Amino acid sequence: MDRFEKQLKDLNKAIKRLEEALTMATDNRDNNLYSFLRDSSIQRFEFTFEIFWKFVKTALKQLEGIECNSPKSCMRELFRNKYIEEYELEELLKMVDDRNLTVHTYREEIAEDLFNKLKKYINLIKTVIARISEKYKSF
Repeated sequence: MDRFEKQLKDLNKAIKRLEEALTMATDNRDNNLYSFLRDSSIQRFEFTFEIFWKFVKTALKQLEGIECNSPKSCMRELFRNKYIEEYELEELLKMVDDRNLTVHTYREEIAEDLFNKLKKYINLIKTVIARISEKYKSF
């Protein structure tokens, strides 16, 4: 198993765990466990995002010969190389900003706002993975 395949396996596992946390938090929105489960979902998003951008970095290097050294530069390279549309780039850049906010600052309203975006972010990550995986298969 090469680096790309290992990162893809780890990323899919992280996404599954994030989805589990998101479901649990959503199902408990009306009780005392909600804030704990919401924050757990956000923590899982943070490490899923880390695996995701490093997967993108590896994919761009292997498939396109492109070096990118930050999450935003990797997302921009996805766009330049036609893996994503412009509106998807905008959402990915917002995702990077949201991840940075939660890592460096904790405020209740930021946590709630990000939690409400998690499903959309998961779907976008899955879309990007599918496109990269298709290219990898034909590589």
